[in-house]
Amino acid sequence: LKYHEPAESRLPSQPHLLYVFKSAAHLSTLPLHTRSCWLFGREKMVVDAPIEHPSCSKQHAVLQFRYVMKKDEWGAKKGGVGLYLLDLDSANGTWLNGERVEGRRYVEVRHKDVINFGSSEREYVVLVPPKEGNESKKMAQ
Repeated sequence: LKYHEPAESRLPSQPHLLYVFKSAAHLSTLPLHTRSCWLFGREKMVVDAPIEHPSCSKQHAVLQFRYVMKKDEWGAKKGGVGLYLLDLDSANGTWLNGERVEGRRYVEVRHKDVINFGSSEREYVVLVPPKEGNESKKMAQ
């Protein structure tokens, strides 16, 4: 395996969904929140989410949930679980919102971000449904 989960690997507290599109057609949906790590690539015996496009590597990229400490604007530390994309030094690259992801570097993935692997036309869109409490607050405003 080209990838092993880090010590900060965690399951998220809220649902994360990955919608797969080709052109405008919705092909499938992956419930990302059901596991801490998703390996993408052509090697069907090893990966969690197969990609059949010839421009994709056998083990192409990873979506990993990680617990990370961050500082807010006042310098206070705050920890939380976030979704990160990692390209496994693939031959033809991984793209986040149209920009190539540097190999072996975690890049944070947010709501409505679009991921592409190699030169495949498929688009992978991350959606994080709002928390139930936040939705009722928005409706009250």
